[in-house]
Amino acid sequence: MIRVLLADDQALIRAGFRVLLEADSGLKVVGEAVDGQQAVELARRERADVILMDIRMPGVDGLEATRRIAADDDLAGVKVIILTTFESDEYVFQAIRAGASGFLVKDTEPADLLQAIRVVARGDALLSPSVTRRLITDLASRPAGPAPAAGKALSALTDRERQVLALVAGGLSNDEIAGRLYLSPLTAKTHVSRIMTKVSARDRAQLVVLGYETGLVTVGAGPGGDPPEPPACAPRPAVVTRRHTRHSPGTRPGSLGG
Repeated sequence: MIRVLLADDQALIRAGFRVLLEADSGLKVVGEAVDGQQAVELARRERADVILMDIRMPGVDGLEATRRIAADDDLAGVKVIILTTFESDEYVFQAIRAGASGFLVKDTEPADLLQAIRVVARGDALLSPSVTRRLITDLASRPAGPAPAAGKALSALTDRERQVLALVAGGLSNDEIAGRLYLSPLTAKTHVSRIMTKVSARDRAQLVVLGYETGLVTVGAGPGGDPPEPPACAPRPAVVTRRHTRHSPGTRPGSLGG
């Protein structure tokens, strides 16, 4: 059972989300917050697994609430999905850096929202396709060379961990990473977990950002930094949109892998 907290200052929207979520036997709404401060307090008290967080709320907004949750070691297991009508670039980047695991707009289809909750609850990251494209475009437009903080984080990784990070940033799932590096899926998952611990990343979304900021992955390169390959007969996952524009057979749109 996934425990979900709703944070939105509009009662009608909270009520709609509650009806949708409680119709799913695998989800339980454990509380409703009208602002960011209350969201943080309820997250601590109710031990929510996932928070659906609006951005624009009175007092403490959704971005600040997300930062507080991400900075609280006692809430390390809490995942935040920013769900808003404002698909602004600046909101997206702030949300990811604040520690959000996903960013969706409120016109998302109900089934996609339910899937998003499950995706982030298991530790993956989820962004809407248009958000993902603009995020990667923004990262690619920055001056070449890693930022000092990003370079320092990279120095803590082994050569194998850098390989894995590049593949994560390229959009590969744990199973795909295992196949690429001839590892077992469990070993690939362990590498990803260790990388997240070393670089203090809450989820794969932040690993993607780190991969581009450090230059491990560049726009136009294949997954893991390889040169682009010619089109094959079978469809391949898109590189910089992280599987949002084209999908390999059996993959789920919106997920960065599991």
